[in-house]
Amino acid sequence: MQENTVALFKQVRFFSSIAAMVGVLLSLVFSELLNSSSMGWQVVVAIIALAIGIPHGALDHLVTLPKAAPLKMAVFILIYVVVAVVAVIGILQFNTIGFIIVLFMSAIHFGIGDAAFISELDRRTQPRTKLNRWFYIPAAGFTPVFIPLVNSASTEALASVNPALINWHQGFDSQILAAVTGFSVLAILVMIMGKRNREALDLTLLLLLAHIAPPLIAFAVYFGCWHAMRHTARLTLSLPRCIEDLTQGMPRKAFSHAVIPGLPALVGTFVVAGVMALSGQNFSDEFFWMALVVVWALTVPHMAVTAKLDRAALT
Repeated sequence: MQENTVALFKQVRFFSSIAAMVGVLLSLVFSELLNSSSMGWQVVVAIIALAIGIPHGALDHLVTLPKAAPLKMAVFILIYVVVAVVAVIGILQFNTIGFIIVLFMSAIHFGIGDAAFISELDRRTQPRTKLNRWFYIPAAGFTPVFIPLVNSASTEALASVNPALINWHQGFDSQILAAVTGFSVLAILVMIMGKRNREALDLTLLLLLAHIAPPLIAFAVYFGCWHAMRHTARLTLSLPRCIEDLTQGMPRKAFSHAVIPGLPALVGTFVVAGVMALSGQNFSDEFFWMALVVVWALTVPHMAVTAKLDRAALT
């Protein structure tokens, strides 16, 4: 099982790296072929990337309460949904404040999740040096969240999904951009000095994606093809059917068994977003904004229930 787990994690890591490269290349190509402010292709690519990532959080109840009685499981799911609904209302009613809170929560969750993924791989491969988490976690979390939202293209993107968010940074956009970029570069140097070249490559790809890709593409590709894929790989270590597949030497089947149960959540998210967006004048923009709101809202209970999984991976 050990070898199959390592193989699965490395394949997922390779996929996320390639996805980041493709996101950068697509952005460069479309910026030349189309107007750099064209939103059509961005919304299409972003929705596809988000669709890839949404199912990864739908198995929280199975990981948190693997052997719970039906009633206890139903109560857990009810509380989970209620928290997400409250978060949706908060983001919609208090756009800027809710947006900023979710940004910080997402950055912390993403950074810790990425470090936990690497930790699970490290304990099975025994690298020469230990990962410096004090630098890797902030760089891996804040780079894909904050840089896309303070670069020059973010204003039009935010105007497209929700104009109330345009000035969320209160004029400190250049300072945020410089601080996060500077720390990420420093973290890359720390990784290289610590002989963690693969982690240095990860942070470099995230930095390029955040700076070059349009904001919608940068976040969606990261969320769907990087964070969600790596989190799903970690789920295979907790789900009995996936463990059985890994034991039998079928890592890809194990991964699929961690994805398929989450597909109803994908359908549900798009249905909810679609219903909420029907009242808007521009359906594509309204739909994408509502989809983002639902994804951000689900991050709140998702982050809480995966904290135990993350802590176990990091200790």
